[in-house]
Amino acid sequence: MNDAAVRETLVRLKAELESFSEISENARATVMLDQQAVGRLSRMDSLQGQAMAQASERQRRADIQRIEAALKRLDEGEYGYCVDCGEAIAAKRLEVDPAAAFCIRCAK
Repeated sequence: MNDAAVRETLVRLKAELESFSEISENARATVMLDQQAVGRLSRMDSLQGQAMAQASERQRRADIQRIEAALKRLDEGEYGYCVDCGEAIAAKRLEVDPAAAFCIRCAK
């Protein structure tokens, strides 16, 4: 893949993740303590759903940071090389994860 195609893929992935963050904002909101409107078990389900939504958001934020780092490496001409050992990252690995920062050996 050429640099323009890689950049387009990374920017698209970042936009998708940011869109999911906006969509899930209500699920991450504070659960209200109105015991009259919601029973105890329903409240526990709501709290569990909120915790799962917050965990998903943390993972999305981490993925966005990985994508931003990959875009920076692309700008600096270092994209496609392992940030640990400096060896080239396999093209197949970059196809699967365009934000990969490590070769398969260093990723282990």
